[in-house]
Amino acid sequence: MNADHVGVATISWARTDAEETLLRRSLERLAAMGMPVAVGDAGTRPSFTAFLERLPGVAVAIPPTRGLVPQVQASLALASTFDKRFTLYVEPDKELFFAGPMGDFLRRAPDDAGVGVVIAARSDRSMATFPPMQRYTEGVINHLCGERLGAAGDYSYGPFLIARVLLPKFSTLDPTLGWGWRHAAFATTVRSGLRVALVTGEYSCPPDQRVEDEAERAHRVRQLSENIRGLLAVP
Repeated sequence: MNADHVGVATISWARTDAEETLLRRSLERLAAMGMPVAVGDAGTRPSFTAFLERLPGVAVAIPPTRGLVPQVQASLALASTFDKRFTLYVEPDKELFFAGPMGDFLRRAPDDAGVGVVIAARSDRSMATFPPMQRYTEGVINHLCGERLGAAGDYSYGPFLIARVLLPKFSTLDPTLGWGWRHAAFATTVRSGLRVALVTGEYSCPPDQRVEDEAERAHRVRQLSENIRGLLAVP
């Protein structure tokens, strides 16, 4: 895929000074790649929103309704104005992905007319670098996605490309789905008669995210329930 045919959509919510520092560094790297970037920002830190608006090539939208899904929908709606063949959705903390693997992923991503979504999928070696509970819960949803969508692989790393024709369909997703919006999007793609493709690469866990505490393990279980609900939200 030609990167010139791709715009980017992401979200941001800087809840603490440490998170803001991380997101500033990561999003500066993303903006430096030269693709137009749409950010659905929570709007809770005016100074951070102002920082985003100063980044070259970055457009910012703050949805009127709080929540993950409204932020995603705001970013995708804004990205649709870029008039690119594909939109890359990615979480804002993927600095390691932006630093190298992202370029390889885009080069290897198929872009024929039958493709609706292209997912960055971790290799088995990369998956082994993630914490145990995360590997378990994501292994469960990956298996269920393979069974339901017809293509085995890793659906849970995060970044994925979306064909322009699909963007309007995601504007009607249930705002209560949480992280399950991604799996509802994948199911919507298949329901629309388009293909979900997976591009496997070396996408390792950042070193500072390799330790789980009890709060993180509970988060992964809640996330699994959202993901299953999202997968089943599209008949």
